[in-house]
Amino acid sequence: GTSSAEVKENRNIGNLEDHPIASTDRARGGTTSSKRKRPLEEGNNGHFCKLQLIWKKVSWSVTPKNALVQLHELKPGLQYKMVSQTGPVHAPVFAVAVEVNGLTFEGTGPTKKKAKMRAAELALKSFVQFPNACQAHFAMGNCISPSTDFTSDQADFPDTLFKEFEPSTHSQDFSVYNPVNNELLSTAYRHGRLLCHTLDLVGHAKPGKHRAAKAESEKNPVVLLNELRSGLRYVCLSETVEKQHIKSFVMAVRVDGRTFEGSGRSKKLAKGQAAQAALQALFNIRLPSHIPSRSKCHHLPQDFADSVYQMVAQKFQELTDNFTSMHARHKTLAGIVMTKGLDIRQAQVIVLSSGTKCINGEYINDQGLAVNDCHAEIVARRAFVHFLYSQLELHLSKRREDWERSIFVRLKEGGYRLRENILFHLYVSTSPCGDARLNSPYEITTDLSSSKHIVRKYRGHLRTKIESGEGTIPVRCHNAAQTWDGVLLGEQLITMSCTDKIARWNILGLQGALLSSFIEPLYLHSIVVGSLYHTGHLSRVMSHRIEDIGQLPASYRRNQLLLSGVSHAGARQPGKSPGFSVNWVTGSAELEVINATTGKRSCGGPSRLCKHMFFTRWAKLSSSLQSMPSVYSEAKLVAQTYQSVKQQLFKAFQKAGLGTWVKKPPEQDQFLLTV
Repeated sequence: GTSSAEVKENRNIGNLEDHPIASTDRARGGTTSSKRKRPLEEGNNGHFCKLQLIWKKVSWSVTPKNALVQLHELKPGLQYKMVSQTGPVHAPVFAVAVEVNGLTFEGTGPTKKKAKMRAAELALKSFVQFPNACQAHFAMGNCISPSTDFTSDQADFPDTLFKEFEPSTHSQDFSVYNPVNNELLSTAYRHGRLLCHTLDLVGHAKPGKHRAAKAESEKNPVVLLNELRSGLRYVCLSETVEKQHIKSFVMAVRVDGRTFEGSGRSKKLAKGQAAQAALQALFNIRLPSHIPSRSKCHHLPQDFADSVYQMVAQKFQELTDNFTSMHARHKTLAGIVMTKGLDIRQAQVIVLSSGTKCINGEYINDQGLAVNDCHAEIVARRAFVHFLYSQLELHLSKRREDWERSIFVRLKEGGYRLRENILFHLYVSTSPCGDARLNSPYEITTDLSSSKHIVRKYRGHLRTKIESGEGTIPVRCHNAAQTWDGVLLGEQLITMSCTDKIARWNILGLQGALLSSFIEPLYLHSIVVGSLYHTGHLSRVMSHRIEDIGQLPASYRRNQLLLSGVSHAGARQPGKSPGFSVNWVTGSAELEVINATTGKRSCGGPSRLCKHMFFTRWAKLSSSLQSMPSVYSEAKLVAQTYQSVKQQLFKAFQKAGLGTWVKKPPEQDQFLLTV
């Protein structure tokens, strides 16, 4: 008979049926007790006995420790604090914080336990290069491939083999903690990893026996993500038929409060893309065999995005007397932050705005004295143009110190250039109106039919705002221009959606037609969205809709924005949208308030952001022009390259079947300059 010890040992090996050891056991043949004992004999089978004993040790020692356990071993006695609970009752989002090495790390999740785990992972990541390394690498089966040739001059094994215990290079602030990395080589982990490698080396002579191990190292990203975050649900956002009846799917998954998406020719491939996006963003894992998604969007570092949001919110709080001012009420808040590189220490909020409405058709102005669109993002762009004029006007001064304060440098051949490494980041508290908001999966829940309401026919289509109201509709008219008399007789004044205007900025720049006479296009570096965001969809509608725009002139480009949400957005303002819009530009003492219905200030005067004000400032800068136009519409035509690129953009939208860009009545731009 078989002894109890031998039965126990064989049971342990049997549990590892997907490992090469198990297949070797079966290859040795038989299930009888006598044949099971053969590997314990001396002779040719002696090395197999060694493998059994090694794997027996590995089977208990490789058990991964989660982030909480690892962090507790490194820093015992830490206190986790509940920060907040947001979201609806059926889908709460908890936030838990922990302080490590004088820094606070905050994690979010659908349960307190998962939020606590996430906080621990972030804390580990601050002084360990690979967050939760043991768990992630074990789930990946990231042992050396049995077919690795160690005699080759070219190593083909994963770089992570050498990187996982290297000190972090992300910040010099944590360099003092480098010795901690050696501590991570705990007994169990050291045995598990190194003996697993030994196992591969001993069995290297028979690579055919290791198919299971190879399959483990090439694990599907969906499987791997499920091992790291179990119970995830994938939602099909769209199913389209492209040319030659080829189908394309977009799948999305929500992990740790963030939404990730992927696309592919099948739902399986699309799920893999979504899972890979989550693995890379949350765990810094990139599977070598995985093909990157065509619609991949670039993400702004989360801590940087959160800092941009906090700076804008704090500046707005300061300008509204701690939100006590009547003008603090808003549905959408926007702001632009200027940085040098991605150094948040030198960041500066340069403009702020709020608003969700447009001018009523009866108030359109033929002297350029009214602001047509008072949505926060659009007002922020106009405030940014105001800022650019102020920076250019510093060069009108005779004092050298004024020139040096400007973000522009004067060129010998004429015109101005932006100083090196200056970047602009737009924050908006909710997804821009239009396709970005309509077709963005705000919340992915267990209701898999929740996205069925999306009108597939108009996905990605140009959309227009509703006069004196909120929301957008697809462009319907084929005529690109509205008429002055038609609007005055009661036709609705049509204004393009914020989504479409931002897409336009990504080609033409933020500076507009007038300033294009002096400066090259200026593009946003990133957009940070407070709520109702989906970075994959935002990337598509901002950039990928017009991939076929063709060759652009020098200095113009199809700008690739960095996109991000925020970890903890502010609470949405209850009630109806206010009928006013506010704006602030750095250097101003207080907010300017615009009546969104009339497009003018509450007192009836013109806003500092209206066309007439900009035309006046442009004329001062244009004194060197031999024949300066006196009509606003003619002044806009001075920048010929800008105008040709604009027409190229409109044709690209039409060619893609996304509709026709609708222009305002031309009469409103045919006013004379009056000083």
